[in-house]
Amino acid sequence: MHQALLIPEVFLEIFAHVNHVLNPSSTGEKALARKSIAALATTCKTFHEPAMDFLWSKVDQLEPLLGCVTRLHPLIYRRGSRCDNTWSRDVEPLSAYEARQFLRHSARIRSLNIQSDHFFHLLSIIPIEKCAFPKLRSLTWKLSTVKYLNLFLSRTLHRCSLFAINQDLKNIVTRCTALEDLSIKKLNFDASTADELSLLSDSVRLCKQLVTLSCPPLGWVAWEHLSNLPNLVRVGVRDVQIRGTLPWSLERDIAYPTQFLNVTTLSLQVYSAGYITAVMQHSQFPSLTELKIETDLVSLEEAEQFFRALSDCKACQTLQQLEITIVSFGARSGNQGGFLTVVPHLLCFTQLQTLRLVCHFSYIYLDNDLLLEAASNWPHLRTLEIEGSCLHPSTITFRGLFTALRLCPHLHTLRVLIDPADTDIGPNKIQHTSLKTVDFDTSSTIVNIADVSRIIFNALPCVDQVNRFTRRTKEWDEVNRHLKYLKGATLHVAGPASSL
Repeated sequence: MHQALLIPEVFLEIFAHVNHVLNPSSTGEKALARKSIAALATTCKTFHEPAMDFLWSKVDQLEPLLGCVTRLHPLIYRRGSRCDNTWSRDVEPLSAYEARQFLRHSARIRSLNIQSDHFFHLLSIIPIEKCAFPKLRSLTWKLSTVKYLNLFLSRTLHRCSLFAINQDLKNIVTRCTALEDLSIKKLNFDASTADELSLLSDSVRLCKQLVTLSCPPLGWVAWEHLSNLPNLVRVGVRDVQIRGTLPWSLERDIAYPTQFLNVTTLSLQVYSAGYITAVMQHSQFPSLTELKIETDLVSLEEAEQFFRALSDCKACQTLQQLEITIVSFGARSGNQGGFLTVVPHLLCFTQLQTLRLVCHFSYIYLDNDLLLEAASNWPHLRTLEIEGSCLHPSTITFRGLFTALRLCPHLHTLRVLIDPADTDIGPNKIQHTSLKTVDFDTSSTIVNIADVSRIIFNALPCVDQVNRFTRRTKEWDEVNRHLKYLKGATLHVAGPASSL
């Protein structure tokens, strides 16, 4: 053996390279990596232990571990492949000797995904207060039950993903003091109850080391606790079934603005716009670079309050990515076809690189002058997508669009409603070479298809076709056919590129 392989850092780097999977979704690639690591484990005594650590570092389900028990292996791997969960029915629990076999390998596991409780009865010999996975760093628990959960609560646990709010939540965050990443998603689509949300807020307040938090809505006392966590950088709030108002009010608990000095990413998917408005009104995010919001607005008045609060969150000089989706609920909003004035409230975010606005229940107002003002305020913009109702004719013309594009030299993706009737682009003769993806749509018929095609061909040389984000105007397909013809004719005239 080469002397370099006797240096732990060297062969651990080699093992990491062998174990690396370029495409995590490729079953074949992952199987090849595991097979290679298993081969290294049988090469020599020096390689055995570190290779076994790599081999068992990440496990989905308990079956591979149970398969190490001689008695259970033929039940789990019939005919060379893993069977369904029914194999464990009426199977006796592990004996003391078998439990030692199990624990020898479980001590190596760093990441574990638990999706079924079919096998828990086999572990009944292991004391419930014992942690069977002492080096576990990441746990995904896709069960509503917490029975046997203590077996998995390692002191080294850094990441925990749960799919229910249950009474054991406080125990989890208390035992796992090193927890940095906590995610709580509900398995069902029922709204969280007031008791669940109260338990969640109380539990979050026990976390001291959080870097990332994703969970249903919190009370303001919990929000204030989060503002005091120096390592917290990502926060996500999500509750899919709450419509209108939450089981309890957030505003009643708020006395003064709270600063989240280090939070850079914030995601709010709560269909009570009042909750989001209250958070933004009473919080300051001076380091925020990414903000995603999905909510429901019941009136234009609520929308005005919502966007005004958004512009006051103290992120004007830092926000780079902003995505807002206003979910449509038809007649419930009572504003179908109404004008929603959004863009003026967002002009203060001068560092924007990505802006996505989606509002299916209303037309997002944008005309040539407002687009020009927006472009002058967002010189770093790379993606601009504004998708509203197509029930109103667009007030953006090609002349207005190309005038604004001169102020956004880095823009590569554009999605807007446009008025194709006026094909006079005025003095805008400069080609916009960075724009590559264009989604246009219109509520009116495109009459002058050849002129529209020629405008796009001359002004946007890197755009191969125009995508539609609705199916209302099939004339864009005809525009694309003309565009393809123009590009083909140009290539034919220019001839093939000479070889070097």
